Amino acid sequence: MTETVNDSDKKLVRGLTLLDATMIVVGSMIGSGIFIVSAESSRLLGAPGWLLVAWALAGVMTITGALCFGELAAAMPKAGGPYVFMSEAYGKPVGFLYGWSQFLIVQSGTIAAVAVAFANFTGILVPVISGTNYLIEPITFGSYALSLSTQQLFAIASIVLLTLINTRGLEVGTWIQNTFTITKTAALLALVIVGLVFGWNSGGALFSADLWDSAANGWTLEKAQPAAAALGSLAFVVVLGRAMTGPLFAQSAWDNVTFTGAEVENPGRNLPRALIIGCVIVVSLYFLANVAYLVTLSLPALQNAPNGRVAVAVMDQIIGAPGLIIMAVALMISTFGCNNGLILSGSRVSYAMAKDGYLFAPLARTNDKHVPAFALLAQCVWACFLILPRTVTYTAGNPAPAFGNVYTQLLEYIVSVDLVSAALSVLAVIVLRQRRPEMERPYRTWGYPVTPIVFLTLSMFVTLTLLYLSPGTAGIGYLLALTGIPVYFLWRRRVTRSESSDSTAP
Repeated sequence: MTETVNDSDKKLVRGLTLLDATMIVVGSMIGSGIFIVSAESSRLLGAPGWLLVAWALAGVMTITGALCFGELAAAMPKAGGPYVFMSEAYGKPVGFLYGWSQFLIVQSGTIAAVAVAFANFTGILVPVISGTNYLIEPITFGSYALSLSTQQLFAIASIVLLTLINTRGLEVGTWIQNTFTITKTAALLALVIVGLVFGWNSGGALFSADLWDSAANGWTLEKAQPAAAALGSLAFVVVLGRAMTGPLFAQSAWDNVTFTGAEVENPGRNLPRALIIGCVIVVSLYFLANVAYLVTLSLPALQNAPNGRVAVAVMDQIIGAPGLIIMAVALMISTFGCNNGLILSGSRVSYAMAKDGYLFAPLARTNDKHVPAFALLAQCVWACFLILPRTVTYTAGNPAPAFGNVYTQLLEYIVSVDLVSAALSVLAVIVLRQRRPEMERPYRTWGYPVTPIVFLTLSMFVTLTLLYLSPGTAGIGYLLALTGIPVYFLWRRRVTRSESSDSTAP
């Protein structure tokens, strides 16, 4: 039975069960990252043992973060998640900056990236869907260009389709989410079992005598991360932090279920459980998947997997050419289901901001199916737009330009901001315990205060690593997020004016 919310989110309906909420956690996390990022992390670290350490530390961050978010979500089960948490702990300006960066880059950019990944994997089975099969050839503007390929068009069509599905009501969106999440979780579990049972061989990287000795595997700091050389004995530790960013990206979006806090049944019980259960499932599967990679592939085969597709390399080694088709289908299911969760939940942040008067009023409206249709459509339009711009680079000796994706560049810029945002939310657990001791907390963070301290320590470690190794990239990310400051004051003035008009009205 559904229940209409009776607070500021009264037009939303509490129709998400514990299973639905858990499927949002799992489905939003499992995308394409687990099948790809281990190649880059293994190149950075140079030894299989250290690769597992990077995934383990990323898993610790994810689970400790979920334990902390559970307390906040249970205490403040409203649409918007961290936007609400940060607004309560630090004031509206900080909450607004979070919501602004989510709409401008993080959520919309991730939706764009996952949609293109979906189109890319579809192109393996349907070659006409290709990044070089142009409907509109790239139109170059200096270091940037605009184009429309069949791959881009297919990606845009997938976002539009999923958005329209989610405007038809929570029940339809959750049915899609649950179906695809169960399917792709089963596919990931199958990959783990096939790798561990049939891929096990003495040539696997995990059986190497140089399990921890990166140098013995041909690794050098100059090749991996030359910027860290000045740190001397701490250099490898910094490289480890850099290598964690791939696993952290693969495990991201676990907090998206908190965006839908106003639509979860019995939120004081179900939100913390969904976060913890979902994150434990995914973190465990991800770690086991990496063990499967390492018992099947040699370290060079893992590091040099074509296009970074480690999972495809595993299946190809075990069953041959059919493995490519199997993994292409699995990745299509994974990315399509992932984007459904991102689209469903992401719109709730802009909806919550609009409810507070900090974005256009129509975004705060729900349709007759009790979902924020205008917020869904605004998110759709912006995510689709981010697919069209391309970056343009030239290599020595090759006059032909190489085209990248602007959303990928934006996500690289914002990764540090995302880490800081998560840290601020976790810190809010401590801040609100001190500032609002009377607040009703149906669930309290297990292991407090050690749990938030562990998350904050690891988050600071990775953030400082990125600041040191890529100060320009991180700096641009912070500047992009800070563009929300003038926007906040513009909307604040609008809210103040509106309140003034209401108070003087006869």
